[in-house]
Amino acid sequence: MHIQFNWTRKILAAAAAGLLALSLAGAQAVNEEGKRKVKSGTAPIYPELARHMNIAGKVRIEVVIAPDGRVRSARAVGGHPLLVQACLAAVKDRKYEPAGEETTQVIEFEFKGQ
Repeated sequence: MHIQFNWTRKILAAAAAGLLALSLAGAQAVNEEGKRKVKSGTAPIYPELARHMNIAGKVRIEVVIAPDGRVRSARAVGGHPLLVQACLAAVKDRKYEPAGEETTQVIEFEFKGQ
């Protein structure tokens, strides 16, 4: 009985390791192939209040893109709130190249003070 239990543990461990390796390989493929090119859209407008306050920096937006290239959703990942709103407005109007499935990518914008 003890020998059978050890073999069962080894088989389960090998199966779990195989599943983990497959899931990691799939995640890497998404990261490498996940960048879709913008077909149309505008750059964010530097908000006047942020310009007057000399607020500068980077804003990161996570975008979920539908298979047809439309932006399904967007959320701020980092950046000053005054700058984030301008980026969210610009990203929602973008169109991307079509793809076989929904993709998620993070876009970074940089605002430079005067």
